Amino acid sequence: MPAVADPVPQPQRLTLERIFASPDLAGPQPQSLRLSPDGTLLTSVRNRADERTRYDLWATDTRTGAERMLVDSRKVGSGAALSEAEKMQRERDRTKTGKTGILDYEWAPDGRSLLVPIDGELFLAGLDGDARRIAGTKGALNPAISPRGGFVSFVRDQNLWVQPLAGEGAAQALTKEGRGTIHFGEAEFVAQEEMDRRTGYWWSPDESRIAVERFDEAPVKIFTRAAIGASGTNIYQQRYPAAGTPNAVVELWVIRADGSGRVKADLGTDSDFYLARVDWLPDGSALLVQRESRDQRTLDMLRVDAATGKATVMFTEKAGAKSWINLSNAYRVMPDGGLIWRSERDGFGHLYRWKAGKWTQLTRGDWVVTGLIGVDDASGRIFFTGNRDGVLEQHLYALDPKTHAITRLTEAGWWNSASADTRASRFIITRSNPDQPPQTYLADAEGKRLSWINENAVTGAHPYAPYRAAHRPTEFGTVKAADGTVLQWEMITPPLEPGKKYPVFFQHYGGPHSQQVIRGWSNPLVQYLVQQGWIFFQIDNRGSANRGKAFEDAIWHAMGSVEVEDQLAGARYLKSLPFVDGTKIATYGWSYGGYMTLKMLEKNPGVYAAGVSGAPVTDWSLYDTHYTERYMGDPTRDAAAYTASSALPDATRIRDPLLLMHGMADDNVFLDNTTSIAARLQAADIKFEMMLYPGKTHGAVRDVHPWTTMLDFLDRHVKNIPAK
Repeated sequence: MPAVADPVPQPQRLTLERIFASPDLAGPQPQSLRLSPDGTLLTSVRNRADERTRYDLWATDTRTGAERMLVDSRKVGSGAALSEAEKMQRERDRTKTGKTGILDYEWAPDGRSLLVPIDGELFLAGLDGDARRIAGTKGALNPAISPRGGFVSFVRDQNLWVQPLAGEGAAQALTKEGRGTIHFGEAEFVAQEEMDRRTGYWWSPDESRIAVERFDEAPVKIFTRAAIGASGTNIYQQRYPAAGTPNAVVELWVIRADGSGRVKADLGTDSDFYLARVDWLPDGSALLVQRESRDQRTLDMLRVDAATGKATVMFTEKAGAKSWINLSNAYRVMPDGGLIWRSERDGFGHLYRWKAGKWTQLTRGDWVVTGLIGVDDASGRIFFTGNRDGVLEQHLYALDPKTHAITRLTEAGWWNSASADTRASRFIITRSNPDQPPQTYLADAEGKRLSWINENAVTGAHPYAPYRAAHRPTEFGTVKAADGTVLQWEMITPPLEPGKKYPVFFQHYGGPHSQQVIRGWSNPLVQYLVQQGWIFFQIDNRGSANRGKAFEDAIWHAMGSVEVEDQLAGARYLKSLPFVDGTKIATYGWSYGGYMTLKMLEKNPGVYAAGVSGAPVTDWSLYDTHYTERYMGDPTRDAAAYTASSALPDATRIRDPLLLMHGMADDNVFLDNTTSIAARLQAADIKFEMMLYPGKTHGAVRDVHPWTTMLDFLDRHVKNIPAK
């Protein structure tokens, strides 16, 4: 009797409920990866298998590969509610939104303990996993261990506190004037939200002094914001620096570790500037302070004497005629007093060496350096990430200091990110591609993989394994903008049947300082949409990041212009394809993407079958100074540009089906933006649909209900409409 073959298992289909459930379909994703000072342990925070939003602290022995949970947030944490200040800080840091447990930590310099914040308190964890609460630190913000491990510092009640780690010394407030509108040791709103600066104090290398930011937000305009929840409404009188209005007044002081000997840094007579970055020179004699002008067209590097506060300008970066300065963390103070510095002065982001007023360009070409990862002081080798091998991929590279020869250290076909130990001898590399969720490994200085930290193979018990057989490949391609600029797109299709035409879920973001089309892993939501019969498509328009300044500068004083043109080029390309139903292209975006949906429907009625606009900015004068003025200028002087960019004046041109969505406690893009355009549409008797989310902030879309809502809307108005 012939053997009966085992039945071939049918691929499972994704559901929205499974996509948002635990464990995460991308597999376990360690975050905040760091090497211990001696390199023997690699630590990270990982989400729990049974609770995808809760994180614990883990350690892996780099010699044996043995791993263990170092601190269990369930056992150590109190579960206490966070202070409003910490909640707002987490909202500013998008990587922490909606997460609980241990989200960050810091190694002590001696490598024998770690500082671990949990539920608004500080703990000191030993290598045996024992964690003791540091008394007197409840409500601590921005905690740090001093460079030699003698103190823990933090901000509480708007003042900077320092507490000895050894012995029984009590916490001491180094500043006492913080109250009302005055804050010490914190980063002001725009620094957190837009400048990628999360702290407002910096220890000197010998821990004898601390540079401390003082800001007074008294000049900042007060907005009344209603955070509407399911069981009530909280009214906040929030100081928010809207475009064209005053910012907080910022000062920088140097204070001794015992609170004495205050010295004010001389940052100039014009108080209307941005404190962009602060660093100490290795010998502790002076600070390097990056001072950015209010119009963000000039950036001065200042050397500030720590003893006197006197400042001298080391060099200045200036933007082009219709451009701006992009802040960066890609710089490094060298032992010889020079700098490795990223600049866009030749039109692309590249590395330079500055020494005693002389500049030497280290990298060049029509590509960009995206990050400075490490410098080997012994050999002089410089390690950086960039897209030298194509804009869709990001790789780790090594630069020879003498010949300037560049060597790629990561494998082609992936999007890579990297971090290094202090000697740049070991690298933590995380990579993904459209078919493989993120993997992390430990590599040496030649890029050789030494061991897997998280291989994350999609086999066996991996959460995505049951769905792998139905996973559809991603195709990449290009179209040309109206001016001939090459634009990158990506597309995922269902299995195409001859003669059949398919609807398109046309997703977009479109905003500056962002790249969406990459050769990396996507949220499985995209695969779900494809399984529902949609073609998924997105394109990076002019104004997007990592393609050079000319590409980015196209939106100068003109948001909502070339981005809309380029999305239209993508729509026209889709309509030319024989398997696309050109009458069923639905467009969706959130935040800047929500703004884009509105502008696309206004400027090109009839091109898109329907639009979903989530948390849109409808009037740029309602958004913050540092972001908006960078691209649009000052609305008190550039009013015409703001009027043209607004989604409100042309709201009545919208004729296609529209769904508006917004979180009712959004403190990033205020709900006023959506109610403003809703009122315009209602006054003109233009029909639309709207879904508001009580208690939800800017990330309201990260849940099942928004997606069932928008897909129901698109089924009714696009997918299930009879073909024309």
